[in-house]
Amino acid sequence: MANIIFSEGSGLQDSIYGKSQAPIRMFIEKRGEAFEKASMIPELFSVDASRHFGEKFTTLTAMDGFLPVGENGAYPTDGMQQGFEKFFEHMTWKNSFSLSREIVEDSKSIDLRKRPLGFVTSYYRTRERFAAALYGGALGQRDSVDFSGMSFDVRCADGEKLFSKAHPSKITGETQGNWYADEFSADALAALENAMQNTRGDNGEILDISPDTILIPNIYTLKKAVFAAIGADKSPDTANNGYNYLFGRWNVIVWSYLNQYVSDGAAPWILLDSRYNDEYGGAVWLDRTKLEVRSRIDDGNDANVWQGYARFIAGFNDWRFAAVGGLAGGDELIQA
Repeated sequence: MANIIFSEGSGLQDSIYGKSQAPIRMFIEKRGEAFEKASMIPELFSVDASRHFGEKFTTLTAMDGFLPVGENGAYPTDGMQQGFEKFFEHMTWKNSFSLSREIVEDSKSIDLRKRPLGFVTSYYRTRERFAAALYGGALGQRDSVDFSGMSFDVRCADGEKLFSKAHPSKITGETQGNWYADEFSADALAALENAMQNTRGDNGEILDISPDTILIPNIYTLKKAVFAAIGADKSPDTANNGYNYLFGRWNVIVWSYLNQYVSDGAAPWILLDSRYNDEYGGAVWLDRTKLEVRSRIDDGNDANVWQGYARFIAGFNDWRFAAVGGLAGGDELIQA
């Protein structure tokens, strides 16, 4: 549910604007709820609240496990080692709109609804666009992405781009990759899933990674290929329609916001493990201050000014939650 905080300037309720405040509030809240329900952010990020200037994230290796000690044996001491770390500093976001005294006096209900609609739409669209810019920067193999005049880091805690062929391990020193060039197909999907399942932690331990989400831009040929591969429990490529083990196991997200970051002719596709992402903080979204809306009267021109304030930040921490296919320059999963 939308969590929007409202406040009013002194004496506003006694002014000509008083009767318009409650309907505008209700309209903003309802639109906020609708946008939150449709947002892809909870599907693609580990969303959490924050109470600080920023938050530091790190990875931990798995414990070695229980040891056989025999009857009355001493307790062995187990432990975890710290991996790479990354600090996320909150960004402040603001916007405003105003309603003239004449609009309110003349009861132009269309304007009274249209401007608040554009206001709340701009806030939630900004969040969605920012989220897409981070993933888009990752698809573009960038270290940072420019968004509305500000630069945001899109590297992971290990200092590598989200999709890389050489993610280092802090403990073992070995490298692993999650950047592949294979175009989408049933075989490529199976191979990329297998590669993610074989991903190891910083201490060389096998991780319980089980990708369950396919993220793609809104490209009709790619959508057709994805649903052809996972949309039926039988395989049309076999004479006896053998069982299709890829069927029924995927949450498919078609995200139009990604299209602007995809070059002509390209069709990248991303696999994600939503559980791993939530538990280990792969793609992180932190809300420091939910949207606060303040209504006041401008002494200069008697306009009713509505101001919105929020603080949040997002980025990538642990790369293991995701892998990409169809991205030029990556390794080949399926050899010719």
